[in-house]
Amino acid sequence: MYDAKKSPPLVICEAGVRFELASKPAYSRESDFSRLALGADPPWIGVTVCSWPHFGHWVANRLWFAWGVLTRGLGINDNRNMSIKPNAPPILADKDYAAASVFEPANLLREARRQKSILETAVPEICVLDPDGDILRAIRRQGRASRSTAWACYHTDLYEFDHEDARYGIIGCAVGGSFAVLLAEQLFVSGCRFLMSITSAGQIVAQGPPPYFVVIDRALRDEGTSYHYLPPAEFAPADPALVDLAITALNQRRLRAYKGAAWTTDAPFRETVGAIERCRAREILAVEMEAAALYAFAQARKKPVLCLAHVTNQMAVNTGDFEKGESDGAAVSLKVIAAVGQAWRTMTSCLT
Repeated sequence: MYDAKKSPPLVICEAGVRFELASKPAYSRESDFSRLALGADPPWIGVTVCSWPHFGHWVANRLWFAWGVLTRGLGINDNRNMSIKPNAPPILADKDYAAASVFEPANLLREARRQKSILETAVPEICVLDPDGDILRAIRRQGRASRSTAWACYHTDLYEFDHEDARYGIIGCAVGGSFAVLLAEQLFVSGCRFLMSITSAGQIVAQGPPPYFVVIDRALRDEGTSYHYLPPAEFAPADPALVDLAITALNQRRLRAYKGAAWTTDAPFRETVGAIERCRAREILAVEMEAAALYAFAQARKKPVLCLAHVTNQMAVNTGDFEKGESDGAAVSLKVIAAVGQAWRTMTSCLT
């Protein structure tokens, strides 16, 4: 319970500004403050109302509301770990990021193997998520991919293939952050040691005419899954060492690739003019659907994950969009996989 006789002035935090309310000791009902977050030391606005406590509460609430409208309208964000209001939406409320999950991927796969009579063997150490499915379709047409006998997942098939004297696993059509992380969790308990995701993406800040690749160094968290793995923040960052490794490897092979941020969304058909312009103001290069969730998983689980956006379109505003190149982009994507995969193997062999 807030008691003005014993407690410091009430502090209300929102988006980097602190509203401070001091009122008479008589104003101490906990219920009146149940919607207000406490703590932090950002810049502050002080409102001292000494003689009319209920009026003070009214002023504080109006300031809270007005600041929220202003900051959301201007797109202002604060990445500090601030307290979450008790009436926050379920995706933000009651999260304990250090707590273990009751439902574990290893246990799910144990039951899947039992039911399907699958022996416990390892999948390839480098695996690829192919949300579009174009890479997988191309290598299957060429007769180069075989269904993995080690993969027990209920929801997908994993295929194995050889490319430039290396073995890879690949799963097609894993669209969206929640599905991608569902698979990532299971891949890393099945023998995978490095995971790549290569997805087609829309152009935000142009790096020239599509198609080209973006090695995603951070992803705007405009989706849901990342908030189950990490506290709220604007971006989910990639492992800088993996990003630098990939950019160097792609440049050495003269593949057209850039390093930069992506916007991860759960709702591609809500990519409005305003949303796109706000992302351009943040110098975001592309929009896709998986990176923020995968990077949050990678950071929380300490697993090596790298996301690449194959920028192929400008949201189909004009006819002739979504041209990905030879074999629907599969030919150049396989070159990317080989370059990054070989660089990762070289790096890890040097560390062992």
